[in-house]
Amino acid sequence: MLLASEMEIRRIGVYSGVTGSGDASVPTGDSSDGLNKPPDESKSTEPINISNSNYWRDVRANLVRREQELLVDPSVPAESKASFGEAAHQLPQKWAHPITMPEAGCVLVATEVLDDDSVFERTVILLLRLGSRGTFDGPFGVILNRPLYTKIKNVNPSSFQDQTTPFGDCALFFGGPVDMSMFLVRTKDSSRLKGFEEVIPGICFGFRTELEKAGVLMKSGAIKTEDLRFFVGHAAWDYEQLLSEIRAGYWAVASCSTELISDAVSTDPSCLWTKILQLMGGHYSELSQKPKQDSS
Repeated sequence: MLLASEMEIRRIGVYSGVTGSGDASVPTGDSSDGLNKPPDESKSTEPINISNSNYWRDVRANLVRREQELLVDPSVPAESKASFGEAAHQLPQKWAHPITMPEAGCVLVATEVLDDDSVFERTVILLLRLGSRGTFDGPFGVILNRPLYTKIKNVNPSSFQDQTTPFGDCALFFGGPVDMSMFLVRTKDSSRLKGFEEVIPGICFGFRTELEKAGVLMKSGAIKTEDLRFFVGHAAWDYEQLLSEIRAGYWAVASCSTELISDAVSTDPSCLWTKILQLMGGHYSELSQKPKQDSS
């Protein structure tokens, strides 16, 4: 059953389950194929037109907020709530709400089912691409809240070998168990970051082989070291596998404001898991207060 907000979004053509090519079909082939293969780096240089995506994300978030208000107080007429055009002005800076299907730029929040998983327990993964039906082009992203408590210059051999200057003093984070390290770039003007893929407005990503480009941007003053976050490894799935894990309750899928993700990229993300669940509300907020499950 669709939520009222989802029905309205479908009516205006912005349903959360349609991303990328618009085909959310499950790929053919065995779901285990290609899981440890790094994504195609060449795709990150393709121009991505998401000029209106932040507006539509705000519209959807505002619709969800309106629906929650009506559930709390059904006597308030829907007409008195904020209109589409007021969405960006009515929303708080930091928001998060559940969505029914994964999409590029969403977050996957580990549930209590993964509490005994040493890799993924209480993680928040920013999904960088949803991928396509191709077996070797599935979803991938990075864990936002797993600091390694070391700097690039202290890791030998570094995952960013021969590229440590001027990034040597940047902190490293564990991005996931799949080879191929990556980095995120925070920016107020994505038009200055030519060659990087923008996942949500203000947040771009690149592969370790693209650090030379980032160095050039730093020299030009387009970005600063505090705008970068480096990840050793990443997380990747076959599309069918990710959907199966979501259905099994491993992950809560959420859309978050740019400000929330931007803060996670530039500051200590240790409370990110709790913060997102609390913003999602309802039973998600209750989950944020539960102690870890002990499988023993």
